[in-house]
Amino acid sequence: MTTETVSSKPDTTKLWSFLFAVYIIWGSTYLGMKIATEIVPPFLLSAFRFLVAGTLMALISRTSEKQLPSRKQVLSAAFVGLMLIGIGNSCTALAVHYMPSGLVALIVAAIPVWFIGFDWAFFSKQRPTVMTATGIIVGLAGLFLLFNPFAATTMRSYPLWPIGILAGGCACWALGSLSVQRLAMPSPMQSAAIQMLVGAVFCFLVSAVTEPGAWDTLPHISTRTLLAYTYLVLIGSLVGFTSYSWLTRNAPPRLLSTYAYVNPVVALFLGWAIGHENLSSQALVACMIVIGGVVLMTLGKRKV
Repeated sequence: MTTETVSSKPDTTKLWSFLFAVYIIWGSTYLGMKIATEIVPPFLLSAFRFLVAGTLMALISRTSEKQLPSRKQVLSAAFVGLMLIGIGNSCTALAVHYMPSGLVALIVAAIPVWFIGFDWAFFSKQRPTVMTATGIIVGLAGLFLLFNPFAATTMRSYPLWPIGILAGGCACWALGSLSVQRLAMPSPMQSAAIQMLVGAVFCFLVSAVTEPGAWDTLPHISTRTLLAYTYLVLIGSLVGFTSYSWLTRNAPPRLLSTYAYVNPVVALFLGWAIGHENLSSQALVACMIVIGGVVLMTLGKRKV
């Protein structure tokens, strides 16, 4: 998706309305995934979520974007969808299933590390600034303090192995995102629809291999699970994406990037207030260190 140059200054009220939507909606989807995967396994949940959201987005795009994408554009969007939704988002759903949603959001908040590393190695070849490098070190130190594997495990109520899977998902998300501007992509809504549908197909395949008996859980879906699923489809995927898409074309990049360190704060609060997730004083300190590192990484980006 390319960023458009806007000739007139966007309406301030509209700008902050969309930004606030991304702050709250994307921050709340972590708890939504936590609740939705209480009964339905993560990959099957992601498959159904993006199958419905992608179908709705395709129907919307047919009324507003008349021109059909070329074969090359479809393949490009399919690749991005595989990386972002098929692998990136579903790995997040898997991690949230086993770990507190707020802590998963905090790990995802450190995704600029992957963006900076991949961009330096494979794309722009720009060396990170001193402030960016400092932010990376600070952020990683905070994560180590939070998940110190050498500390006593008696107080930890969740496993650490999903962190490796989540890290792989974050890496795929960053790689897919960085590839967008170098690929021939369809129009925004068509691209989103293709990405979601390809991600859904991938998740169905992974679920079939790794989640035996997953379909047997569907008759046991509770009202709580159904409400969380509906929220993820209609609010998380459709409203959240629409808001973010508008912001990429109208908001200053520095302002837009603030969602990376607001989302985990929202997720941590909702996980504590609604999900009854406990946070120790050490965990809170570690969270502040990680968010501080992300702020430094964001501020340290070179203007291009």
